[in-house]
Amino acid sequence: MTAPSQLLYLLLGANLGDRAQTLAQARTQLAQQVGTLTQASPLYETAAWGLTDQPAYLNQVLLLETVLSPEAVLTQTQAIEQALGRVRAERWGARVIDIDLLFYNDLILNTPALTLPHPYLHLRRFTLQPLADVAPNLTHPVLKMPVWQLLEVCQDGSEVIKFS
Repeated sequence: MTAPSQLLYLLLGANLGDRAQTLAQARTQLAQQVGTLTQASPLYETAAWGLTDQPAYLNQVLLLETVLSPEAVLTQTQAIEQALGRVRAERWGARVIDIDLLFYNDLILNTPALTLPHPYLHLRRFTLQPLADVAPNLTHPVLKMPVWQLLEVCQDGSEVIKFS
């Protein structure tokens, strides 16, 4: 008997190297190692958040169906980051690839290794805009607000521009 599929929302980000190519490689590896890719937002270009003195990011939200546990997803996404050249030098620093777990169904989880939903997603326009493209009515299980409303009330004034 196979485990039922779980809905997994991920945020991809890259601001070093060929950003679009790296995100494409990440999507391919995620589809091979984590689950079935069912939706992808457009790519967005955004200024860095947190540590702002660095190149602009490309960001994208993906929806996958997975049979992996949240912890197994984290292990796989970190392995993909490493395979694509990610070096963890400083918090919020420039990076070749970043894969954040945003939601795993409506699971609320807080362990030393993983917090779900992602603890900063409601504060970041670069996360909410592509997430709203994929799942505008998805309700945050802690804040009890749909994504479209979180985007509407988000205090982050950063520009989030569709990338072509």
